[in-house]
Amino acid sequence: MAASFWRSCCSSRRMINQLLGRNVARGVFASLPHEVGWKFLHMTGELLGTPAVKILMPALSPTMEEGNIVKWLKQEGETVNVGDALCEIETDKAVVTMESSDDGILAKIMKEEGSKNVRLGTLIGLLVEEGQDWKQVEIPSDTTDAPSLSPQAAVTAPSPAFVSPLPKKVEHLPGKLQFRLSPAARNILETHQLDASNSTPSGPRGIFTKEDALKLLDQKQKGKSIDAKPVISSLAAQPTGVPSLPPLASMPRPAVPPVSVPAQRASMSAFTEVPASNVRRVIAKRLTESKTTIPHAYATADCDLGAVLKLRQELTKDNIKVSVNDFLIKATAVTLKQMPDVNVTWNGEGPQQLQSIDISIAVATDRGLITPIIKDAAAKGVQEIASSAKALAKKARDGKLLPEEYQGGSFSISNLGMFGISSFIAVINPPQACILAVGRTRMELGIVVDEEGNEKLQQHQLMTVTLSSDGRMVDDELASKFLESLKANLENPVRLALC
Repeated sequence: MAASFWRSCCSSRRMINQLLGRNVARGVFASLPHEVGWKFLHMTGELLGTPAVKILMPALSPTMEEGNIVKWLKQEGETVNVGDALCEIETDKAVVTMESSDDGILAKIMKEEGSKNVRLGTLIGLLVEEGQDWKQVEIPSDTTDAPSLSPQAAVTAPSPAFVSPLPKKVEHLPGKLQFRLSPAARNILETHQLDASNSTPSGPRGIFTKEDALKLLDQKQKGKSIDAKPVISSLAAQPTGVPSLPPLASMPRPAVPPVSVPAQRASMSAFTEVPASNVRRVIAKRLTESKTTIPHAYATADCDLGAVLKLRQELTKDNIKVSVNDFLIKATAVTLKQMPDVNVTWNGEGPQQLQSIDISIAVATDRGLITPIIKDAAAKGVQEIASSAKALAKKARDGKLLPEEYQGGSFSISNLGMFGISSFIAVINPPQACILAVGRTRMELGIVVDEEGNEKLQQHQLMTVTLSSDGRMVDDELASKFLESLKANLENPVRLALC
């Protein structure tokens, strides 16, 4: 009979309304405890909700820990099929489109557009099956990121059964002393039962020093009216057998008394707190990891770009546009092919030599620095490298890079010459072994010897490059040979076309 009553209540909204009404409530709940009755009402209300499929914040990159909801591409009530684009999520590298893995109707958006720092696994939306009432979707109760301890649980926490026999410590009461005590001053005050609450500290940053305590002790011994009150301390009380300090007159004093500078509170200047984006946080984490775990070594060389600039002018006549950086990428890839010992990465225990030469190029964006990759650069021509670099740089600035377009790489190049920087040192991008920092080209006069053996002055277009290398994989000798080969390849660009 009870089962029949439940089925009739669940199938008819009129009967449910009667169940929640006064007459039925008196008949059904009169004999139930108050808490049980309300739990029963809560369960009855849940029977009206539509079960949903949870949409959780996914991991869209290996280093992603949280993301930002940039834009929802589906609205509540719209039909969603497997593979449909649900929303755009800003990861620690780029803006990636999240696709649906289920069919149904988008019933509820839990994280609106513009939500920042949404942790992985957080509920961001709800799906219901087609044909169900999406407006009556049941909202899960566990929508928070992490459960918090209730005050009742903290109050009713069981106390430990075992009490340590250590000496009882006197707790420090807030407001008793408005300044800090040095260890020596605290010992003097506790030994002689002095009250320093009315004294003025003279130490740096408002610390009550040993000299202040001795001065207070001197005043007590001279018979001034000073109340002897125990100083409340966070240290254990001294045993009764500890001898007291000798009188002040018998204590040796320095020839020159110490000079105490009154403490001054540092002025708080106005500032604006700038929230860090996901990209900025990942950059900070990786830079810290690089500088603290990788033994950096540096080597610098000047490359003559006269032949490269001349070849560029000839290519421009044929409407072929390539930059100095494109020649540099090609020369670096060819040099790595000639010296495979530099084309390595660190796997945690030792170096591993890579078969493919993939050059990571640093691109500055509004979100921070990102390094898209030119795959198999040694097998590509300078013109093909120029097209790839231009397309990747545009996608990086638009935040449209795919994960496979910026993850990996065997060697990095960072060029700040376009910003007028003569030379600089770059930080290695782990787990890679090297990064090449490129400065601007400059004009310099130098002495050259012609075919007849005569010396003469000639202008040179020089560019300074600095190689940062991981000393665990690339030692100083190998780094020097790499720069020597790179310089030779750059100064003979025609040979690059044949490689």
